[in-house]
Amino acid sequence: MTPSFSREQLRRLCTALSEPALIRLITEIDDNGPIPPRSAGRIFPDLAPHQIRRATERAHALGLIHARVGGGLGLTESGVLLAEVYDVTARWARRHTYPAPTGDFTGRVRHTFALLSEPRVHAALTAEPPSRRTGAGTPESEVVEPGLAGPWRLLMQWLRANPAAAGFAAGELAA
Repeated sequence: MTPSFSREQLRRLCTALSEPALIRLITEIDDNGPIPPRSAGRIFPDLAPHQIRRATERAHALGLIHARVGGGLGLTESGVLLAEVYDVTARWARRHTYPAPTGDFTGRVRHTFALLSEPRVHAALTAEPPSRRTGAGTPESEVVEPGLAGPWRLLMQWLRANPAAAGFAAGELAA
């Protein structure tokens, strides 16, 4: 974790980034290319217009998408990198049957982001290496599922590289 994000800020960011409509918007564009103008309702028929609008506004505010020349919504470099964070996170969750043996992509990302923002997991993932720890007791790293550090590191790299996320963590963007 970077020193500039508190646990509460990380929790808020993980909650914002794991909004189901946002995950679906980012991964849809990543998987299938730009979304043509006025096509979001057709692409996401199960989402209400206000959910699509909110996800689009959040994605714009976080610098994840942009209006492409000639129309449509495309991913920025930041959006492409977040799509990779989502992919790695979902693969980890599937491999470790988290939170359950069956689930969908969005659910796996949401539950794993929630796990990453839990205080004990946060403490375990940001703890000093055992050789530098002082004192006795059970290492916090025993709390963490194997391999969770991979999605954690990728998410932290993404957060450090995206100043708009830092603004959101500081409460500068509308929730």
